[in-house]
Amino acid sequence: MNKILTVLTIALTMAQMSFAQLTVDHTITDESTEINTSVIKLDVQGGQQPYKYYWSERKIDTLTSTIKGAEEGKTYSVRVEDASGASVEEVIDVPAVSLPEKMSAAFAPVVGFMDKYFFFDPFHSLGLYDNKVKDANGDVVLNPNGTVKTIKVPFMVIWLILGALFFTLRFGFINIRGIKHSLKLVRGKYDEPDAAGEVTHFQALATAVSGTVGLGNIAGVAVAIATGGPGATFWIILAGLLGMSSKFIECTLGVKYREVAADGTIAGGPMEYLKKGFAEKGLGGLGKGLSLLYAIIIMLAAFAAGSMFQANQATAQLASVMGVDGTAKTIIGVCIAVLVGIVIVGGLKGIAKVTDKVVPSMAGLYIVMCLIVVIVNIGSVGDAFGLIIDGAFQSDAIYGGVLGVMVLGFQRAAFSNEAGLGSASIAHSAAKTNHPVAEGFVALLEPFIDTVVVCTLTALVLIFTGVYADPSAQGSALTAIAFSQVIPGADYLLTIAIFLFAFSTILTWSYYGVKAAQSIFGAKKVVSIVFKIVFLLTVVLGASIGLGAVIDFADMMFLTLAIPNLIGLYMMSGGVAKDLKTYFSKVKSGEIPQTN
Repeated sequence: MNKILTVLTIALTMAQMSFAQLTVDHTITDESTEINTSVIKLDVQGGQQPYKYYWSERKIDTLTSTIKGAEEGKTYSVRVEDASGASVEEVIDVPAVSLPEKMSAAFAPVVGFMDKYFFFDPFHSLGLYDNKVKDANGDVVLNPNGTVKTIKVPFMVIWLILGALFFTLRFGFINIRGIKHSLKLVRGKYDEPDAAGEVTHFQALATAVSGTVGLGNIAGVAVAIATGGPGATFWIILAGLLGMSSKFIECTLGVKYREVAADGTIAGGPMEYLKKGFAEKGLGGLGKGLSLLYAIIIMLAAFAAGSMFQANQATAQLASVMGVDGTAKTIIGVCIAVLVGIVIVGGLKGIAKVTDKVVPSMAGLYIVMCLIVVIVNIGSVGDAFGLIIDGAFQSDAIYGGVLGVMVLGFQRAAFSNEAGLGSASIAHSAAKTNHPVAEGFVALLEPFIDTVVVCTLTALVLIFTGVYADPSAQGSALTAIAFSQVIPGADYLLTIAIFLFAFSTILTWSYYGVKAAQSIFGAKKVVSIVFKIVFLLTVVLGASIGLGAVIDFADMMFLTLAIPNLIGLYMMSGGVAKDLKTYFSKVKSGEIPQTN
């Protein structure tokens, strides 16, 4: 018996020894100078197969041993576990070599910092809710890499939506009851041609809309619907309606506190109303500080979001349709920069002359394309709206539940219509009017056009065609697939729309950037010239290279505008409420007459 036990022990020991120690090594290859093209391949030896791979990236599943499209300049970690439960960890640093890779890598830590301190989840931090996503049975849902799936309610999104809700209540649902009067103003019924200003109500609206209606309406909505499901559409619409009230107050203040120069040019927007409005309350120092902060942020946003990102996406779409790459992208970027330069030399008047023609054309083209898809699928309209309503209030765990879908919808709307960010008030402050509240009415149409109309139509196209559930494409490519199912040659029409959206956005943001630069360095012509030259160079740069983390930085800088701006809006909302009451009484009494 003892001999049998000895033999079994020896056999068991030899069997255990037959499995070599579990080890892991890796190789990194990158045959391109573009970003996110590196390949990480693991080499696992020993242990007992099969292996599982627990990556630091949530989207990578546990069966994947090779990552294609790894980010340069980023550190990855992976824990490899064999069938017996033994595990080993590996840390992988992907080098950044080319200029695009180094740029993206340089911005990555800045993005991480901003995400941690400006886009944190205050509700979860305070222990007010459990951020774990659970399925219908109450079980925790896991990410592909095996970690627990969680929801994040970013502070900046809460800040914007609560502000919009506050202003909606503060001004007695001006977003609803003010639409009729807004349309009269835009149609020129109350035009004041002899008033101070550079552009008409319509031109101011067209210029501001050109800065908001852009690639986010095509690519951004596609990402939101693909990630959050059809239910995100409901929250996009609601956020757009609430945002109309934020736009009303900030553009009213833009005209109220604008500075009119001797040559008739206008300086307005948050840089002016934060300084002057706070000074009236005896808080001049705080107002100047917030004004300077806002000017710095929007100038950086003009370079990153208004120039580089727009040029990058427009060029990528053109290059894809034309079947070109490399140097051709730089040539496209130079062509865009030349076209932009020709227009912005004329200042706001030059920009307005282009946008008041381009905006209706581009919006009309895109809306007609959307309506064609909707009409062809009109029999599915009931099912589509059913998916939207059900998804908004009974969303699956795969989309992060109701809260996750709500956050996605609100966030997409905030990125798209810029309500609460103050940027549009820079354009509206130049309107020819003696009544600041009148321009506030004109401005509240922006979120309606941008979000309630254009974003919703994009969402309906994706839902009607069912392509939102297609995992093989994302962003504008997903929207292109949806249109192609119904409209022959849709790729070319969509490319025209994307180019016009991007071009008009670049024009408007060049003006915002100039005004920010002059607010910081003085209203001198040389400041305007230097800024425009640098701005045009960033157009070429954005078109020529991949941006990676630069895009994330642009998005975050964009929403960060809401911090100084909303502080000012809250502080000055009482004065605007009084101005609104006075304005309405003058309109009703005929003191402010219709002129057409």
